[in-house]
Formats: sequence, C-alpha cells, structure tokens
Amino acid sequence: MLPTTRRSFLHSSTYGVGSLAFAWMLKEQGLLAQTKPELEPTHFDLLPKKPHFEPRAQAMISIFMQGGPSHLDLLDYKPKLTEMHGQPFPGKLKQDAIDRATNRIYGSPWKFSQHGQCGRWVSELLPNLASIVDEITVINSMTTGVNNHGQSVYSLNNGRLVAGHPSLGSWICYALGTPSRNLPAYMSLTDATLPVGGVDFWSNGWLPSLYQGTVIRQREPRILNLDPPAHLRGAPQDRYLEYLSELNREHLTRHPGEHDLEARLSSFELAAQMQTAAKNVLDLTGESAATKKLYGIDDPLTQEYGTRCLIARRLIERGVRFVQILTGNQNWDNHSNLKTALPTNCRRTDKPIAGLVKDLRSRGLLDSTLVSWGGEMGRLPVAEDGGGDRVGRDHNTYGFTWWLAGGGVKKGHVHGATDEFGHHAAVDVVNHHDFHATLLHLFGLDHRQLTYKRNGLEQTLLDSKPCRVVSELFA
Repeated sequence: MLPTTRRSFLHSSTYGVGSLAFAWMLKEQGLLAQTKPELEPTHFDLLPKKPHFEPRAQAMISIFMQGGPSHLDLLDYKPKLTEMHGQPFPGKLKQDAIDRATNRIYGSPWKFSQHGQCGRWVSELLPNLASIVDEITVINSMTTGVNNHGQSVYSLNNGRLVAGHPSLGSWICYALGTPSRNLPAYMSLTDATLPVGGVDFWSNGWLPSLYQGTVIRQREPRILNLDPPAHLRGAPQDRYLEYLSELNREHLTRHPGEHDLEARLSSFELAAQMQTAAKNVLDLTGESAATKKLYGIDDPLTQEYGTRCLIARRLIERGVRFVQILTGNQNWDNHSNLKTALPTNCRRTDKPIAGLVKDLRSRGLLDSTLVSWGGEMGRLPVAEDGGGDRVGRDHNTYGFTWWLAGGGVKKGHVHGATDEFGHHAAVDVVNHHDFHATLLHLFGLDHRQLTYKRNGLEQTLLDSKPCRVVSELFA
C-alpha cells in the first residue's frame, strides 16, 4: 500500500466532503430525481380499494351471448335489407363458410316496431327487452375486426386476440377488491356447455390467482366440493383447518412473495365461509312467487336461465364485484336454421334478462350495477345457404350491437350506427379497446394507471393500444 501524502489526503477529502454536501443541498431543496416507487405490491388481497376517481358503477353483471347474436334480426333495424331482399349485395364481403356462401341480401323475417319514450326499434323476438328500452343504452357500432369466434371472444374478454391473459373481471377485482368478506369477488354462472375459450372466460391469466373467477354450475352441485365429508363436519373440520392454516403460514414466511400460495391460503379461508354464505345465496326458497315469475322461473323454457339471472342479482346484493352469465358453446352461431334457432335462444333468455334489469331497478341496485349484454360478433346481411328453408347468416365482427344498462350510462340512448346494410360500423365506431377503456372509466379507473408489473414491464388490460373513453354513453 502506497503511503498517503497530505496533498492527496486533502484532495480526496475535499472532493468526498464536497460531493456529500452538494447531494445534501440538492435533497434539502427537493432537486434530486425522485426514485420511482415499486408498482407491484408484495402482497395481494381482496380488501376494498379506492378507484382513481369517483366511480359511477360499483359492480357489473356481464351477460355474454357466445356465438354471435344476429344484430340485424334483433336490435339494428335495416329496412334496406327488406327492400332489397334476394338481390345481389353491392359490395365486398368476407365470409367464413365458403361452401355455403351467397351474396344474396337477406331481409329479416321478423317485424320491428318502436318502443318506449325513446322510440327504440326492437324486433318482435325481444318483447320483454322492448319493455325496458328506456333503461338501456344500445351501441350499434361495435367492432373487433377479427372474423372468428375465438379471437373476437378473447378481444372482448381480455383485450388481446389470444388466450393466457387476465379477463376483464379479474382486472376489475384486482383494482377494486370486493366488499364481500364471505363470497368471491368474481363469479361465473356457466351453461350446460362451456363457451368457446372455456375457462379462459374467467381466467386471471398472469395476475395473481386470487383474482380468477369462481364457477357456479348450471346443475347441482352448483359449486363443487362445498360440503365437507361427514366425518369432518363441525369441530373436526375447524381443528383441521386451523392446523392447516398454521402449516401454510409457516411455509409462507419461508417463501415470501409466493402469490399463488397466498391465493391458496385466502381460498381456504374463503371456502370455509362459503359453506354457509354460498348455500344461502343459491337457496331461492325465500324469493317470492312474483319475483320468480318476473325471471320466468315458473316456465320450463326460461326456468334454468332465469334461475341463473336471479342468482346473479343475489350475488350483487351480497357484495360480489363481477358476475358473468354465460350461454353455451356457439348457441347463437346461426349459420343455418336461423328461423328456428334464433327464436329459441331469444325465448329462453329474453324474459329472464329483462326481469333482471327490472328487479335491480326496483331494489335500487341498477344505478350502481352495470349490466352488459352482447356477443363476440353479429351476422352478415346476406343469406348463408343451409339448403331449403335452413337459411342462416355468417360471421360479422365489423359491425354489431351491444347494450348497457345502469352503472352510470344513459337511459333510452342509441350510440353509433352501422351502414345501411348493417355490415360495417360506420358512425361513432366503438372497438374492443374503446369498450374496455369505457367500462373501466365507469368504475373510476384510468386504463393507463391500472397496471401490473410482469417481467419488468407494466401490463394493462388494453395492451397499451390506442383507444378512447366513449363519454357519450355516460348519463
């Protein structure tokens, strides 16, 4: 080691002390660059959280009609199709069912008439929805632009064209938690068959497992493994769960930051509470005969779907944040037999859905609950030849219809329009990124601030794609 001279000591000390003094002065004057805070917390839970700004909606019921309801035969009245029925379509079409494709314009077989004070045109297939048109906002200019079921489903459910990403419900529960302490934040009411995408509909993707949806099945038992075995009921189960909790928490202290493990612990605790709370919410015996009739539970045709709609209302009453009501695989995908399949689907769902909106309104829940209805696509304005009277309509993701009710949206309002043939969204277009940004805004969430840090990158529901909040929908 070389000897230190007085000159070198003073030189190094001066620079060292001076640097420290300079840094101290900058800090005192607030001129040092601010360290960016860690965006990803080390702990996740479902406790209620404040939104970015004042919300209009507190909860959501998503009614998803998988397969693509024909907007041209339900809510998007196009007299031009009737006028030109059977004539060649004067433009280009992208058709998927090439072997059965035609370019013959197909006018709706069903009559449309105006309803409510808003004068909304509604097909005769939806008489019950017609009775609540003054409560809803209809968006006639939806588009995803990806002309197949899977990609369009994912676009509307998780903001991407592919699987593996968090669903809308998971994002909302991640952002806001839930007021309910004994039911999951996110619940999905499934049909007899799962829709395209299956469990991806309620997937948490790469968000912590705590934010995935919990399934309520169409048939009994509606929630699997809810009851303990006979030999564990009562005190034995309590002692077992207490011992298991001690072991798991001891394990968690040795492995901090293991989000799947944290979610598993929370799910164990929630499952024990659900043995009482879930049974209560699924027990409809206390509902009045008038309420059951409102949902169509007294009619075999609407009984099953009406039961799920009523359960959805009961979940919202108990603080569940996000509820999905799903139809089965391709139920609305009417490539053929449009004249029989579409009326059947409408008869099954129309009364229960209208009943749900009316019931929420009468109980004072509609203002804070956003109800959303729609599928991943609409249908083309030309006939798909199913042979004889089995005509259908092919896919159309370039222009279709959704509607919203409650949760801070306008009443009796129509937004946007497709062209005169109902093929392309033409006025005030709303794509899936716009739609998601708008829904988040209704919950008081800024889509740019709602992020999750994954592999060093800040991920968002909208995948950082251009979008706009469609404020014209807001009351």
